[in-house]
Amino acid sequence: MLVVMHPHATEAEIRQVAAAIEEMGYEARVMPGRQRTTVGVVGNDGRVDPSRLAGLAGVMECIPVTRPYKQVSREWRAQSTIVRLPGGITIGGDDVVIMAGPCSVESERQILDAAHAVRDAGATVLRGGAFKPRSSPYSFQGLGRQGLTLLAKAREETGLLIVTEAMDPEGLDAVVEIADIVQLGARNIQNYSLLKRAGRCGKPVLLKRGLAATIQELLLSAEYILAEGNPDVILCERGVRSFDPATRNLFDLAAIPVVHGLSHLPIVADPSHGTGHRDMVTPMARAAVAAGADGLLVEVHPNPDRALSDGAQSLFPEQFAQLMREAGVIAEAIGRRVASGQVTASGRR
Repeated sequence: MLVVMHPHATEAEIRQVAAAIEEMGYEARVMPGRQRTTVGVVGNDGRVDPSRLAGLAGVMECIPVTRPYKQVSREWRAQSTIVRLPGGITIGGDDVVIMAGPCSVESERQILDAAHAVRDAGATVLRGGAFKPRSSPYSFQGLGRQGLTLLAKAREETGLLIVTEAMDPEGLDAVVEIADIVQLGARNIQNYSLLKRAGRCGKPVLLKRGLAATIQELLLSAEYILAEGNPDVILCERGVRSFDPATRNLFDLAAIPVVHGLSHLPIVADPSHGTGHRDMVTPMARAAVAAGADGLLVEVHPNPDRALSDGAQSLFPEQFAQLMREAGVIAEAIGRRVASGQVTASGRR
C-alpha cells in the first residue's frame, strides 16, 4: 500500500504517518517526490485497513499496490529511478550508458588492451568476468580474484568504471571491493540468498533476466534486492531461450518498453548474449537504443578469434567504434545522448 501525502504536508505529519504504519507492525518507507511525498507500507499482507491511515493529517489518499512485486513497480514510485555512479555517470536518465569489454578476463595484456579500446571508442564502463559460470565444467571459468585485481588495474589506467559478476554469496564481498556495479547473471536470477546479500552490498546491482524468466519473474527478483534496502538496481534484457537455434537466445526487445511501463527501474540490453553472433550484435544494439534501453552491455575483445569464452559474439575494437558512432546518432534522434566521461591525465574521472 502507498500513502500519498498532500503536496504541503509537513515533516511532522509525514513522521506521524510513518509511526502509525510501524505501530501496525509494518515498515514505513518514506519516498520524497518532486511534488509530493509518499509513504510505502512494506510487509503488507493484504490485511491493512486503509481507514486507519486515511484520516491522519496530511494524507491525501491510500493506494493499494496490486502487483505481486511492490517496490519495483510504477505504482510504488512513478518517477524513474536514476542510478548514480562515480564520475557523475547516471543510468536511467537522458544518457545511454555503454558498458563494453570481453566476456572474461584472460590476462593482463588482454584486459588492458580491451579497456583502452573501449574507452577510446567512448564507453564509460568496462565489463569483464573475473568469475565465469559456464555450462561445461571443462570450459574456462575465469581468473577469479586475480581477474578482479586486473580489472582494478584497468580502471586505474583508463578511468573506466567496472561491472563484473558475483556468482555466489561467498564471493560477493570480493567483487564488491573492486566493482562499481555488481552483476548478477542469468543463472542466478532465482538465487535468493545471493539476491538478498546483493541488497545489502552497498553497490549498484545489474540484474540479468534469466534464461527462461518471464518479465514478472525478473521484477520479482529485483524486488528481493530492493526489499533489503538497495534501491540502485539496473535490469538487463539478455534474451531468453527459444525453440529456434538460429540465434543463441531470443533477444526480447519488447521487454524494454514493457519494463519501463511496469517499473521505475532502468533497463539495459545485452545484444551479445541475446544473439550469440558477432554480425547480429550491432544491428540489435542499434534497435535496443531505439527501443529505449538505458544502456548497452556489449562484448568486445582485442582478438576475438583467440578468446577463451564467447569469441563468436565479441566485436572487434573497430566494429565497436563504429557501433558507438551509430548509437550516438540514434540516441540523439530520440532525444537522448550516449554518456561520456571526462578522463583526467591520471586516468580517473
